[in-house]
Amino acid sequence: MRRSRPASWSLRPATPADVEPVAELRAVVLRPDLERLGRYDERRVRQRLRDGFEPGHTWVIEAEGAFAGCVALRPADDAHWLEHFYLSPHLQGTGLGTAVLRRLLAGWDRDGVTVRLNVLQGSPARRLYSRHGFTPESEDPVDVFMVRRPRAPAH
Repeated sequence: MRRSRPASWSLRPATPADVEPVAELRAVVLRPDLERLGRYDERRVRQRLRDGFEPGHTWVIEAEGAFAGCVALRPADDAHWLEHFYLSPHLQGTGLGTAVLRRLLAGWDRDGVTVRLNVLQGSPARRLYSRHGFTPESEDPVDVFMVRRPRAPAH
C-alpha cells in the first residue's frame, strides 16, 4: 500500500544542534545498502556525517512540524554536490522526496547550477535521481557518480 505524503512540509536551515539527529538518520537510512555492500560500520557511519556536517549548506526537512530528514548542497568548483539527502523510513515512498527534490531543482535550474551526487550501488534512491534528470558519469564498486545540468525554465 502506498503511503501518502504529509499534508505540510518545509525546509529550514540546519543548525549545529541538528548534527546528531542527522547522523542517526543517516545510520538508519544507509544501513541496508551498506550492509549489502559489506561496508556497514555502526560507529563510522555516524562519525563520517559528524566530521563533514556543514550547517550552512544543509537544510532540515520537517513534515507536520517534526524532523523528517535533511539535504545538503556543497558548493564546488564546477558544480554543487547534493549530499546527505535522507528521509525518515516511514516517509520514504510517500512522494515527499520527489517534492523536496523538485523544489530544489527549480531553484538550481533558475540559478544555472550544475548538480553532482553519488549514490550507493544498488540503492533505490538512484531511480529517484534518474527520474529527475541525473545521469551516471562514472562508478566504482561502491558508488555511482551522477550529474544533472541546469534545465531551461518551462514557460
